[in-house]
Amino acid sequence: MTKIDSELVRQLAAVLDDTGLTEIEYELDGLRIRVARTARDTLVTAGPTTSLALNPNPPSAPMDPASNPGTVKAPMVGVAYLLPEPSAPPFVTIGDDVKVGQTVALIEAMKTFNPVKSTKAGKVTSIIVENGAPVEYGEPLVIIE
Repeated sequence: MTKIDSELVRQLAAVLDDTGLTEIEYELDGLRIRVARTARDTLVTAGPTTSLALNPNPPSAPMDPASNPGTVKAPMVGVAYLLPEPSAPPFVTIGDDVKVGQTVALIEAMKTFNPVKSTKAGKVTSIIVENGAPVEYGEPLVIIE
């Protein structure tokens, strides 16, 4: 097993903090280090099998929205919009009933607006993303119960 350079891991974690990124990967001479930040902790992997948590005992937190079965997640990286245009009402608000296939947001990627559609019918219980916020693939946007 390759010895992990803890100073390098700290530097990569600092890059995450400084840039707002959630993941960074570094490779040199066959050693690959991946540092990824989730809502609860930061995971470091070196090579194909080694991983360690920088914060192995995170404080108790409410349920992760990403694990909720009613979560509508970002299908791509881009900027999320909750309104069809600046002067229009939002696609959905908390308490709205939605149908399968109903647009709940837009994601702008490469100057194209892509609709994000509800994958289930139900009531909107939470809107997690803010209008105009950058989002990553798989990031929770809206919860429908």
